Amino acid sequence: MEITIQANVRQAVPFLRVSNIEESVRYYVDGLGFEKKKEWTPDGKLQWCWLQYGGGALMLQEWNESNRPEEKVGVGVSICFQCADALAIYREVTSRGIQASRPVVGNAMWVTSLTDPDGYQIEFESPTDAPEESVFAE
Repeated sequence: MEITIQANVRQAVPFLRVSNIEESVRYYVDGLGFEKKKEWTPDGKLQWCWLQYGGGALMLQEWNESNRPEEKVGVGVSICFQCADALAIYREVTSRGIQASRPVVGNAMWVTSLTDPDGYQIEFESPTDAPEESVFAE
């Protein structure tokens, strides 16, 4: 069976460089509900990890001193997770004390946005029939 070039690509996984990997892992795992699936810990210190949330994933690695940028690295970067129910995720993460935007309908999807410790914007989106620009009310 021959695999076409397009069929060979299975998943895109954003690789985020972060200023403090322990803080970022706490945010994504304890705050958002991701699960750490893989890690690299040379000399007993976490250097890299793969975090999974359902079918979505992220990789994190801390900047080293020789290549650490001076500005906040995540500004202008958005990662959109397509979900079955973004409202459920909004309720869950805010119940854990995570700041998230009140969901609003845009492009026929509920959208809630969060900003991680390095300024990366994380969005959870799910399809809806609600009118455009509807704002979620509990």
